[in-house]
Amino acid sequence: MKNRFRHSRSWRRSTAARRENRNCLKIIKIKDRRTKEHEAGHDRCTGSGSTENTVLARAIRSLGVYSEIYPHDITPEELKALPNVKGIILYGGPNHIVDGVRIDVNPEIYGLGIPVMSIAHELSRAETAYAAWEEAEPQLKAFVFDTCGAEANWNMKNFVEDQVELIRRQVGDKKVLLALSGGVDSSVVAALLIRAIGRQLVCVHVNHGLMRKGESESVIEVFKNQMDANLIYVDATERYLTKLAGVADPEQKRKIIGASLSASSRRRPESWRASISWRREPFTRISWRAGRRRRRS
Repeated sequence: MKNRFRHSRSWRRSTAARRENRNCLKIIKIKDRRTKEHEAGHDRCTGSGSTENTVLARAIRSLGVYSEIYPHDITPEELKALPNVKGIILYGGPNHIVDGVRIDVNPEIYGLGIPVMSIAHELSRAETAYAAWEEAEPQLKAFVFDTCGAEANWNMKNFVEDQVELIRRQVGDKKVLLALSGGVDSSVVAALLIRAIGRQLVCVHVNHGLMRKGESESVIEVFKNQMDANLIYVDATERYLTKLAGVADPEQKRKIIGASLSASSRRRPESWRASISWRREPFTRISWRAGRRRRRS
């Protein structure tokens, strides 16, 4: 009965209503994009600045209010186009100074009529400003509910259910191809897609010979053996290590790995042809929050 309800019209209406009524706070990270991309090449999850962002986002969500992280160069028009924005928090930190120049948001953002708080951002024009997260944390609840007027109407369970429903509607009877590295981002996406569309998802894991010890084995164990994912494993160790032989420059190594990974994902070795997943069936592209430009720090 529960599954029937989820696919009924009433379920779709209730899901849409939750998304429409959900208030949201936007966290804008004052951080140079070049610095962000440089750090992303080393460690996308724990690069400098990312920890503070996620701590703040989790703190807001723990209050029952949804939050999202955007880059400093989001335009006022893009911000106004986002649904039900209740407040903005500008987060500075050490990476907002590049080549001796301090980075700030578009000045018009301060005049949108949306409450603005700033943390560790000296250039801020916000009336509510704190020098560090430790100062801001005790005042966060008052800012979210009293200043912004947000309501505690969000939780992770509803968020996951909303995303599962959206994926099912978008994918239909097609298939989705996912490059599964084993990192946090792709693993979470894989788990969500498996829950939504099951074996309509085709995961490709490429072992380039530079994985952490036992990481590829862990991917196979978790996703293929435990979650019954439609997983294709490609051992490209020899190909990668051959191309990297004699290369010392880290940036050049990154480019070689990136280009080789893309090529490996496009290849169709015999093991792929044997897979029931790789018959000529239509694939679809998943669009996460289509039309929004969002990058996580």
